[in-house]
Amino acid sequence: MVPSGLVPHRSPGTTDTPAARHLGGKPIRYYRPRGAAGVRTLIDDGFQAFNAGRLSEACHVFTDRMLDPAHDTTIGLTMAGALTPAGLGGCVIELIDRGLVDFVISTGANLYHDLHYALNFTLHRGSPFLDDVELYEDGVIRIYDVLFPATVLLETDAYIREFLVRCGLDGPTSSAELHYRLGRDLLDRRAECEDYSVVAKAAAAGVPIYTSSPGDSSIGMNVAWHRLMEKSGLVVDPSRDVNEVCAIILAAEKNGCVILGGGSPKNFYLQGQPTLWEVYGIPKGGNDYFIQITTDQVVWGGLSGATP
Repeated sequence: MVPSGLVPHRSPGTTDTPAARHLGGKPIRYYRPRGAAGVRTLIDDGFQAFNAGRLSEACHVFTDRMLDPAHDTTIGLTMAGALTPAGLGGCVIELIDRGLVDFVISTGANLYHDLHYALNFTLHRGSPFLDDVELYEDGVIRIYDVLFPATVLLETDAYIREFLVRCGLDGPTSSAELHYRLGRDLLDRRAECEDYSVVAKAAAAGVPIYTSSPGDSSIGMNVAWHRLMEKSGLVVDPSRDVNEVCAIILAAEKNGCVILGGGSPKNFYLQGQPTLWEVYGIPKGGNDYFIQITTDQVVWGGLSGATP
């Protein structure tokens, strides 16, 4: 008797033959999505092969291993690529809100564009095939197919500079401390913005956010302005970030990382174990779990596609 909705499978050569040792995986079946099916059913039954199969494996590594209380895993999240302009910051907020992320390493650009949402600016869906000269003349910024007025950048920059003046930070500081102060400032000035800002949500939840290249973003550009024009002593100190991330990794029972996009944040996380062993002489060992979601491939030799 075949269960309802399934077709019988014939699998010759799967027992008592040399081929059998290669054919022990679950059978691939035609999956027909039904309206009442949940996400778990879709992942387990529908995502069977190719990249969908890898996504299914990643989901189970995250839920069955990294989130298993018995494993006591400290989870890092690295973010590269234009995630927040595309609205994916909401997914990061949800992970933080549910306690599924312990610390974040992000490009400064993702944090900068997150501030647009915190400040209640609107970004619009558009097309990647528009005339950039025409957009420039009309005062419109394009990030692939995301469009918004150029004034969004100018007003976000103005907010950052005003924050830097009133926050009182002076001298060397970690990027995590800078982002925490920035998040607290947003929370004080824009009630409930933690529902639509990664920076604000992380500050509210006590989740540190590091930036591996603090000068490589509009936040860093405004910090540079603050130092030159306001004669500030504020400097984002990469050495503090390196040591703090290493301390988090060292203190963890197990370490796991979700890598979105790759890039500099990926390497900044992955260098933690080599720093402990190679520089400090502490044999912590490698990562216990990692999930990497990227469009790059290992064959091109770039960091984003490299095997962690």
